Amino acid sequence: MADVLVIGGGPVGLFMAALLLQHGVSVRILEQRTGAEPHSRAIGIHPPSLDALQGIGVAPDLVAEGVPIRRGIALGGGSRLAEMSFAGVSDRFPFVLALPQSRTEAILEERVRQLDPGAMRRGVRVTRLHHDGGQVTAETGTGGPAARYTAAIAIAADGVRSTVRARLGTPVRAKDYPDSYLMGDFADTTGFGPDAALFLESAGIVESFPLPGKLRRWVVRLADAAGVGDPGSGTDARWLVQRIGERTGIDVDPGSNSMLSRFGVRSRLARRMVTGRTVLIGDAAHEISPIGGQGMNLGWLDAVALAPVILASLRGEDMGMKIRNFEIGRQAAAARAARQSEINMALGRPLPAAAWSMRNRAIAAAAAVPAVNGFVARRFTMQ
Repeated sequence: MADVLVIGGGPVGLFMAALLLQHGVSVRILEQRTGAEPHSRAIGIHPPSLDALQGIGVAPDLVAEGVPIRRGIALGGGSRLAEMSFAGVSDRFPFVLALPQSRTEAILEERVRQLDPGAMRRGVRVTRLHHDGGQVTAETGTGGPAARYTAAIAIAADGVRSTVRARLGTPVRAKDYPDSYLMGDFADTTGFGPDAALFLESAGIVESFPLPGKLRRWVVRLADAAGVGDPGSGTDARWLVQRIGERTGIDVDPGSNSMLSRFGVRSRLARRMVTGRTVLIGDAAHEISPIGGQGMNLGWLDAVALAPVILASLRGEDMGMKIRNFEIGRQAAAARAARQSEINMALGRPLPAAAWSMRNRAIAAAAAVPAVNGFVARRFTMQ
């Protein structure tokens, strides 16, 4: 028995739990993984999220380990097209923080354990969820005897393949995109330091982001979603290094590769986030393209918006209008993020030489206007 069940112990579920625990709410986190995920796909923490993470006391630890990216540089054809400073996007955190998701999760889990050592339950898979008047019950299977967890409210933060969403029968608006990427982490040999670099090339975009430990993440847009003409692109670090060299002129050591992942792009927006006394947040509610790093950050902002609604409900207040306003507001935010993601992807697609040259000239001209540059910086950092 608990006040709130949080289903899913990733970065969004852990943050949601910490928000509630520090207000004295009893929380149980049900996570089907038996251990932490060592690989990291999400690395960018935006200023609004850092403000939120400051609220549970972990922002200083995250900033101490991460790389603050204070500037983005756009290049094309060997020339610098534009620079974008994040200096004006936030008074407290004027940067995007680059930190592997595995470390972000570890710091969040440690905070949860400080607040309640028994809150996290690993190796627990929810097999059934049902509402009974003023409470919700999750039935689980762990390979041993089944267990039941009952609470006033359940919050599902169990990711893009959400078991809870499937159990509730929540309809989803789905869209698949003709885009495919290969990314990998390598020793940093660029000289860019803490800057992010976007290479807007005719063959497709190459993105480069600094990471702690003198590493750098490279993301290469493939020829098409099926990988036609890209032999070996799904598994070979040498292939990725060759594409980086061809498009950017930068030599990267394939032997320094520490992570390699290929991914396609799609969006999945749940048509409702609230069913009975269960609320979907994060990727369970809205899967957004990873381009721009918006998914994890969007989930954290879901949690910030939901926490006061949950607290009011536990005090006995009527949450009907509050939860409806939450749902409307967060669905609108997810739709905006999806549109921004589409714009980001479109800018990175392969183009014939003439169209590529025209696009890059237009980007350079727009970036030279301070108001436009500032607007883009705010949008990129989810302001």
